Amino acid sequence: MLKKISTLGCCGIDCGLCPRYYTEGISRCPGCGGVDFEKKHPSCSFVTCCVRKRNLEVCAECNEFPCVKFEKETGETDSFVTHRMVLRNQNFIKEYGIAKFIEQQNVRISLLEKMLEHYDDGNCKSLFCLAATLLSLESLHNALEKAEQEVTERSVGKDDKKSKAKILKDILTQLADEENVELKLRKARK
Repeated sequence: MLKKISTLGCCGIDCGLCPRYYTEGISRCPGCGGVDFEKKHPSCSFVTCCVRKRNLEVCAECNEFPCVKFEKETGETDSFVTHRMVLRNQNFIKEYGIAKFIEQQNVRISLLEKMLEHYDDGNCKSLFCLAATLLSLESLHNALEKAEQEVTERSVGKDDKKSKAKILKDILTQLADEENVELKLRKARK
């Protein structure tokens, strides 16, 4: 293993909130520096620079951060939505430290895992991962509370994942609109 924290990419990506982290089978990503990461992503320039050359956990620990890599390989226009947060994540880490960031990320991961376990009908993983990445923690907590109330009020069966998924998706979409957050994938630039 290359890194201590596999749910946090060197670049600042939230690996623990990525749909590929929760995928079953050979396309599952183990997170940055996780078991067999090098087989999945042998040419990650962030890992090469940050971990192998400088022996750092994340780029925010580097004296040269932010470097030109952040202009080229990440940003608002990236179709890989979890990249939208890398600079914000790196700046948070630089200001408050990795421990504080991981503490918040673990809360997000826990909320995402609840969404996936109790509300995913097989078609919601990407939306739930986006929500867990982009919405405020307060909105995520509120979404799960509201969904639980609505499921109870409507007497939705425990195993009726389709109805439960619709309820949570509608709540997340409404909260995203209130926060002016786009919960859909962008098309990759050509």
